[in-house]
Amino acid sequence: MEWLTAPFEVAFVQRALLGGVLVSLICALAGTWVVLRGMAFLGDAMAHGLLPGVAIAALLGGNPLVGAAASAAVMAAGVTGLARVRRLSRDTGIGLLFVGMLALGVIIVSRSQSFAVDLTGFLFGDVLAVRERDLVHLAVALAVAAAAAAAGHRAFLALAFDERTAHTLGLRPRLAHAALLGLLTLAIVASFHIVGTLLVLGLLIAPPAAALPWARGVGAVMAGAAALGVSATFLGLLLSWHLGTAAGATVAAVAVAQFFVSVAVSAARDRLVRPAAATGTDAPTPRPAAVRQPA
Repeated sequence: MEWLTAPFEVAFVQRALLGGVLVSLICALAGTWVVLRGMAFLGDAMAHGLLPGVAIAALLGGNPLVGAAASAAVMAAGVTGLARVRRLSRDTGIGLLFVGMLALGVIIVSRSQSFAVDLTGFLFGDVLAVRERDLVHLAVALAVAAAAAAAGHRAFLALAFDERTAHTLGLRPRLAHAALLGLLTLAIVASFHIVGTLLVLGLLIAPPAAALPWARGVGAVMAGAAALGVSATFLGLLLSWHLGTAAGATVAAVAVAQFFVSVAVSAARDRLVRPAAATGTDAPTPRPAAVRQPA
């Protein structure tokens, strides 16, 4: 029992656990829509697009969160603008912004004498360095994310199924998409300094994707994603403590491992159910997923 509790008797690990729990809840709210809308590549681009703002803030001695928010706003505006350009696919526009912003960020950071340290911190974060004021920021971000998710739920749901249906229902799909971008931006900006940009997608995508085969509705996907994210945080910190591995990377690795376990178990369940259904035996029917990911 001591093996389970000993790490969490240390104050900085307790803060890391609480910070990871808050990040998991924020990412569950935003990540569910990212998975349902097929926006993983956009999420990756948005995460890496923060680098120029963070780099400028670091060089000027400003707040990295402010720089990240400004950079994310530029990325979101760029994605929205390029989406209106005819003969240019959305993925192409996102990819160009991704490469351009990342290259600009590396150029800016390379002007600093602490290039390696700054870039490593940006990419991988430091969950064990969470401070009390970081927890306050995360709590505020969670409250804003929850309010946005609740207010936009109907529009986001229609948008996830069919943009034309959302327009027919008068839900203003472009505005809904912009709000969804804002929710994604909030999750990434609030989380990147905890687990880093390379690892934030682990908590943003893996828990909702793992919960999807077992959920009956969007709310259930969010609840399952939150539970999986919290458990990944706990197990990741526990393993990191005993194995001496990077905490943020271990948390993300556990989240991804949960996804593969969920897929494997779901596939095994389906293989067992299908023969039973073919023979007409009274076997439980599989539970449908919440929605199918749009093409």
